[in-house]
Amino acid sequence: MSGSPMRKVALRNLAAHKVRLVLTLLSVVLGTAFIAGSFVFTDTLSKTFDNIFANQAKGVDVRVSPKEQMAQGIPVTVMDQVQGMPGVRVVAPGINGPVSLLKDGKYVQTGGAPTVGQAYLPPDKAVAEQEKFVAGVPPAAAGQVAINEGGAERAGLKVGDKVKVVTLAKGDIEATISGIYQFEGDSGGFIGLQFDEQQARQLFTDGKHLAYVDVAAQSGVNADQLRDEIATALPDYKVQNGDQVREDMKKQLGDALKFINYFLLAFGAIALIVGTFIIYNTFSMLVAQRLRELALLRAVGASSGQVGRSVVGEALIVGIIGSALGLAAGIGLAFGLSALLNAFDLGLPTGTMAVLPRTVAVAMIVGVLVTVVSAYAPARRAATIPPVEAMREEFASSAETRRLGAVGGGVVKGLRGIGLGVLANPLQAVLTSKWLRVGIGAVMTVAGVALVIIGAQGTGGNAALTVGIGALALILAVLLVSPALSRPVISVLGVLVIPFGPIGRMARNNALRNPRRTAATAFALTLGLMLVSAIGMLGASAKASIGELVDKGVSGDYMLAGPPNSFIGVPLKATDEVKKVPGVQDVVAFHGAQVKIDGDTVFVTVPEGPMKSVMNYDIEKGSDTLGANDIMISETFAGEHDWSAGESVELTGLDGKKYPVTVSGIFKDTPLLQNVVTSMPLYEQLVPASYQSSFVIILKAVPGADLQTMRADLTKIAENYGNVQVMDREDYKGVQGQQIDTMLAILYGLLALAVVIAILGIVNTLALSVVERRREIGMLRAVGMQRPQMRRSIYLESMLIAIFGALVGVVLGLGLGVGFLRTLQDLGLDTIAVPWGQIVLMLVASGVVGVLAALWPGIRAARTPPLAAIADI
Repeated sequence: MSGSPMRKVALRNLAAHKVRLVLTLLSVVLGTAFIAGSFVFTDTLSKTFDNIFANQAKGVDVRVSPKEQMAQGIPVTVMDQVQGMPGVRVVAPGINGPVSLLKDGKYVQTGGAPTVGQAYLPPDKAVAEQEKFVAGVPPAAAGQVAINEGGAERAGLKVGDKVKVVTLAKGDIEATISGIYQFEGDSGGFIGLQFDEQQARQLFTDGKHLAYVDVAAQSGVNADQLRDEIATALPDYKVQNGDQVREDMKKQLGDALKFINYFLLAFGAIALIVGTFIIYNTFSMLVAQRLRELALLRAVGASSGQVGRSVVGEALIVGIIGSALGLAAGIGLAFGLSALLNAFDLGLPTGTMAVLPRTVAVAMIVGVLVTVVSAYAPARRAATIPPVEAMREEFASSAETRRLGAVGGGVVKGLRGIGLGVLANPLQAVLTSKWLRVGIGAVMTVAGVALVIIGAQGTGGNAALTVGIGALALILAVLLVSPALSRPVISVLGVLVIPFGPIGRMARNNALRNPRRTAATAFALTLGLMLVSAIGMLGASAKASIGELVDKGVSGDYMLAGPPNSFIGVPLKATDEVKKVPGVQDVVAFHGAQVKIDGDTVFVTVPEGPMKSVMNYDIEKGSDTLGANDIMISETFAGEHDWSAGESVELTGLDGKKYPVTVSGIFKDTPLLQNVVTSMPLYEQLVPASYQSSFVIILKAVPGADLQTMRADLTKIAENYGNVQVMDREDYKGVQGQQIDTMLAILYGLLALAVVIAILGIVNTLALSVVERRREIGMLRAVGMQRPQMRRSIYLESMLIAIFGALVGVVLGLGLGVGFLRTLQDLGLDTIAVPWGQIVLMLVASGVVGVLAALWPGIRAARTPPLAAIADI
């Protein structure tokens, strides 16, 4: 038979079964939409940032900057040196620093985006291209400030409005909006404030350093040649041309976004795995339903190859159409994800959706390939079944024989044909894929559990990777073992449907009848609930760990801190004001700095005041008295670097300067103190004045003081800074908990999409199951089963399958959650908490989801015409 008639058969078959076609297409769309959406979202972010950076440092021929961020900066003498070099036309100082903007005494929220103050340079002094003012004029004197359009819109400001600007070094200052300017990166909550140059120097420099120096070359001077000459003269600094500055910004951002990119692609991979099994399950059921039809084609002359190719051909058509729809759905998914993140006001920039050719290619190739591969095994099985046998048998009763495979099945049949049934029967048991799957699954379960346990013994990236590999092994093990596991578990869960009498028993038996279908239907929900359980445990444990750290580590009565994601913290000026509040006994401001030790960047804690009065910690060796050039280190850090109390060591600032210090003491590991504690004199040398602030101020009240009155006084001080919050220990734990909830809400938003895929997969499988059991349903209806009873049996069956999938997912998620949390102990997550309430709610919700997913299949089953179904071939 030629290929053309078979192609017609395949196309007409697709057109004749529209519901089946839609369900099959849906499985492919679900499988490709998430991964396409992940690519579109990350590409859109990258493109938007690229557009922003394309306009940075325009007009700059050379920029001289520190080799490390947060270094002291460029000495003013270096700018003078560059100005005197041959070929230099003009140099411009880079002056900026973090600020907070207050309107009507209220902090202007920016999400995760920064609020930056900088110097406005008039055209005759500037090197970079100037921003265009759309209203008002640039600042010309102290007390005037210009703002970008996006910032003005967010804050509701116009020219002439009065604002308050909070700076790190000088506290709060009053200012008037002199103008509003255009800024190419005006999205995502960024606020840029421009000050008169003289005032900017007072606010953001120590008078000796600048953030960077921009250089414009004289006419006819090659910019790259000038860059090389300046680099030779200034080997201790980073010297770049404008293109290199922009590329450097892009690289830094790319590193920052790498986590988001990997995270989204991981979810895409999970969605693709779920989609793959939905597709495979769909085609397995479709071929099983069409065995008589395919056998008839074999009987009238079609070869086994033609039958197999026709099924694969249908899969190819479905894969192409479904992948195209999945690509479109992925674009919509990326748009929805952007809207979700913007709803949380994370400060991400917005831009037009970027759909790159690579995304289209990946979505189409993956979707088509997965669909064709998923259809190949069922197609091959259908092509190898003898036509007469397929037309004669009800294959539900011979599923095990069909799964033996061509070679194994032939051997078994051959042994029986020569009268060696005694050998054939045990051989069949060995060859049956059920036992092979269970055996491999058992081995992978042992290996996975072992890897999780081994990984949980350590901390850090390698330990987490080991747990991750173990998690993958366990997921695959569950996939293999689930059919065998479904029978005992659903048998136990059957007690839930006992009150429904014979209908409940029928639902349980239907769920038990085809373990592979039950397991495949539940597997998508298992994956989703596994992730939800693990992340829920992470959130609960993080909150519990923070609560324990605060309760055990902090002995102060009140804390002052900036809002989450604030770039400014608490200005230095606030410390002196807090000390004047009646009833305050001790005030300790905590600062942070970065240094390099043995080539690694290390965060150091800097207390300003009697730290022992507000924090609990134990000194193992030496003393906690800090001189100007002293440090304290944690016990673990001392062991890692082989340092001891009294030893003279060396720290390196981010600007490369060496600082000889003495280890005054070694304290027992205390996460709130980090690993290194140093003194205020050293902090003032390490951190530029424009970046000096307190990340928290902790105070201790005198015994018997009126804490409520004290809080009111502290709140009045905090209101002067707008973004500073006054908290007791419970408030502080609550704020940290809100941050965790916000982070988890984003994760749950993404997980919800995976769960939606799982729910639709259940709908898909149940609908196809109703088609597969059409004759059975017709028979039941013919002997008296009512439509409501039929619907109820489908609902209960779906509920049992959903709860089975959720239960396996929860058990797996809790186990993996413990393993991953053990690897995070060095980050302070040493308390493991299980969110039992959330878990019970998820299991109940899974049962509800199962019922909802069965609504349409149940109605479809109830409407099956009894006589037509019985007569159906």
